[in-house]
Amino acid sequence: MDYQESLDYILRFADYERLPRSGIVWDLRRVERLLERMGNPQYAVKTIHVAGTKGKGSTAAMIESVLSEACYRTGLYTSPHLLAFTERIKINGRPIVEADWAKLTENIRPEVEVVNEEGAFGELTTFEILTAMAFLHFREIKADYQVIEVGLGGRIDATNVVRPEICVITSISYDHTDVLGDTLAKIATEKAGIIKPGAVVISAPQVPEAMEVIERVCGEKNVRLVKAGIDFSWKRESYTQIVQAFRVKGLSGEYDIKLPLLGEYQMQNAALAVATAEVLVQKGAEIPKESVIAGLEKVCLPGRLQVLLRRPWLVVDEAHNAYSMQQLGLALREFFKYDRLTLILGCGSDKEVDAMVAEAARITGDIIAVASRHPKAVRPEVLAGKFAGHGITARTAGSVAEGVKTALAGAGRNDLVCAAGSIFVIAEVVEGS
Repeated sequence: MDYQESLDYILRFADYERLPRSGIVWDLRRVERLLERMGNPQYAVKTIHVAGTKGKGSTAAMIESVLSEACYRTGLYTSPHLLAFTERIKINGRPIVEADWAKLTENIRPEVEVVNEEGAFGELTTFEILTAMAFLHFREIKADYQVIEVGLGGRIDATNVVRPEICVITSISYDHTDVLGDTLAKIATEKAGIIKPGAVVISAPQVPEAMEVIERVCGEKNVRLVKAGIDFSWKRESYTQIVQAFRVKGLSGEYDIKLPLLGEYQMQNAALAVATAEVLVQKGAEIPKESVIAGLEKVCLPGRLQVLLRRPWLVVDEAHNAYSMQQLGLALREFFKYDRLTLILGCGSDKEVDAMVAEAARITGDIIAVASRHPKAVRPEVLAGKFAGHGITARTAGSVAEGVKTALAGAGRNDLVCAAGSIFVIAEVVEGS
């Protein structure tokens, strides 16, 4: 089996990143049965489990970078990918090589077939198989730590089969309300579903109704809760369009950080990574202060307020809900100086489209609506119709590439073009840049 054959096999199963979620039966027993047949690899490596609505992928990557800098062999599992499936499984910052991916698939295939043949809990999904592959690979390479990003929610997510050392919960806001619930308390309950006895929970600042849930679950599980803004904090000192410098006052020391990622929210994510490192030290890990600083300085996260061109500016950001769109608007105004802003926007039908459009309308009145090649993409004319409700006449483009070409053709040297709304939109922008 080669790499392409392995992808063809994995994508034969239900892929709810691309299909409507209405037909899915959420049952962790499927993936638990698969992992049991493989000797439960998820228990072989110390785990940091990361959930949240905004910033969980960034925070997971920062934690992995810090651990790698401290000379720990570290696995990182995230989703979705930007350009290649191999980005989902990384070892010390490097994606798994295609040959290893193919071999993993070949090794797991017989067990997948047995579980599906048994049919006790329904057929395994693409994401469940990918998750099992990550656990198997991290065990095979004898990783010291695995940093696991939740795919969706937490409680019912396929990654929620681990025994974590630390549970990190990033900022909680509205997303996937069809599955997670229509209030922040309900969404927080799903995110807090990753909390296990024996773990330490580290939380970003939350709205009161979300924090109340996290505090209650921590009390019920008798676990320690470390809170951003109370137990640790951060303060920006300076910034450019490339890096922001800030100081983190941690649990046991202060850190002067230079982060190659922009935005207030990225400082928050970095502070969560610092607190995670400090708690791991309390648990016996050896992570020098210098490794924390260097790990954050070296973190690489394409698609997060990433500059692709200058004069005019072309920036991409994976903001994909109302809260992250609001944060994007703040970051663009703070970090960039421009005469005119054009926003290229495309989003998925499984998102809170109306709320995201409302926030985008506050950023600029110059909108180009696009649709990525993803099957869940909202049609450009539908998006344009929603902007009309805000008094904005949005232009439409037949493709993401056409939208970028149109925006840049009309941009002056001091203008800014930003593409956002979906990781699949920005992937197409990055591919074409």
